[in-house]
Amino acid sequence: MTPETAEAESGASTAATAPGPLPAPPPAPGAPPARPAAPPVPSGVPADLSVVPAALSGGPPVPSCVPPVLSSVPAVLSAVPAAASAVPAARDGGGPVGADDAGPLRFVVLGDSFSEGVGDRADGVWRGWAALLAEGLAAGGRGPAFLNLAVSGALSADVADTQAPRALAFRPHLASVVVGVNDTLRRTFDIALLARRLDRVCADLDAVGAVLLTACLPDPGRMLGLPPPLARPLARRQRSVNAVVHALTARYGAVHLHLADPAWTEDRALWSADRLHPGERGHRAVAGGFHRLLAARGLAQGAPPSPEPLQPPPTRTEALLRLATAGTGWVLRRSRDLLPQLLLLAGAELRHWADGTGTGPLDALADDALAAALAATMGR
Repeated sequence: MTPETAEAESGASTAATAPGPLPAPPPAPGAPPARPAAPPVPSGVPADLSVVPAALSGGPPVPSCVPPVLSSVPAVLSAVPAAASAVPAARDGGGPVGADDAGPLRFVVLGDSFSEGVGDRADGVWRGWAALLAEGLAAGGRGPAFLNLAVSGALSADVADTQAPRALAFRPHLASVVVGVNDTLRRTFDIALLARRLDRVCADLDAVGAVLLTACLPDPGRMLGLPPPLARPLARRQRSVNAVVHALTARYGAVHLHLADPAWTEDRALWSADRLHPGERGHRAVAGGFHRLLAARGLAQGAPPSPEPLQPPPTRTEALLRLATAGTGWVLRRSRDLLPQLLLLAGAELRHWADGTGTGPLDALADDALAAALAATMGR
């Protein structure tokens, strides 16, 4: 996301829906929710906020945010469901979530400004979708133990090296891992490194019994309305990140919210002034989407968050002031880091356009890098 010392993300989308198994019965009062069996698509979930299909090998079509290369690496894709079915037996048996189930439900959030809550200010601080979701996880007014480790500007390396150890010490029942947009905005972007880091984070959280929450996100070039030569390189990167997220979602049976299609990104009412972070209405939509998916699996027992904002929207003057202050700092940082490389990438786009080869060669390079990253990560 961007302004507010952040960088980018958010979105919503359409994913195929197929009938799934009935949700597990609600746990006894005060007990943590039962662990889900796999990542089926529950019936009755709105098309714009849907679980990703049980994923990436046959069956429902691959979502539009995932590059076509995924359909051309069957060996990698067929390994994903096998890995997902090989996770600990607790996933299948409907037993309690988490290695230590005493006390309240524990919900931890890892990520960047999207999960920190930038764009949704309440009582002078960022609140965001995760805090709104936490309020509706337990029935009877019992609040969960909630720990939000997300920080504006965080990269996948920050999540793996700094946030994950603290999350593991928290012994969570639920753990949200949404990160990657800021990686696409760095000259050091490496899809193989990102895949290894996220796989390690997900594997470690899964090993302590946490149910994972994931989301795919729109690329910042599209959100900012950049010209095509600048936007296309960022779009390739974000599509690769989303492909990794989809693969890990399948591997670890995560609860996935698809947030990368026009149904979400083109609804201006969901966005804050910077166009890179959801506003309060957008954060409430994300929280409501996750709540529906968790409730369908028997993992959310409380009331869903209201979709209607409670805070007045910022005035035009406030929005412009925020863009002029936080936005300026972000632009300066990216001008030193990303912009020189992005200009080189844009030059390559223009050269291929001029010689008539179009985007094909550059798309192929990105697809090859993604295929190698998935093969190395998912094939272990």
